[in-house]
Amino acid sequence: MELYDILRRPVITEKSTMLREQNQYTFEVPIDATKPMIRQAVETLFKVEVAAVNVSRVHGKMRRVGRSRGRTRSWKKAVVTLKPGHRIDVFGGT
Repeated sequence: MELYDILRRPVITEKSTMLREQNQYTFEVPIDATKPMIRQAVETLFKVEVAAVNVSRVHGKMRRVGRSRGRTRSWKKAVVTLKPGHRIDVFGGT
């Protein structure tokens, strides 16, 4: 698996925005990604030092559109804590 395939997108929610004040960043990652793989990808792509990686599975939810029912896909998120003095510019300057 390539490094660019591990970090799919940053997760932008109210909670993840508040975590950035504590030097923690949230990313969507593949289901089969491991903590060492995520650590290596963040350190290589953003040139920062990672202190910790926490992962969790987000299960899909049932959704309805009219009479048809469906399910959103399940995904995995990683909360990456950086060492003091390092930061990631997720939004290009903000």
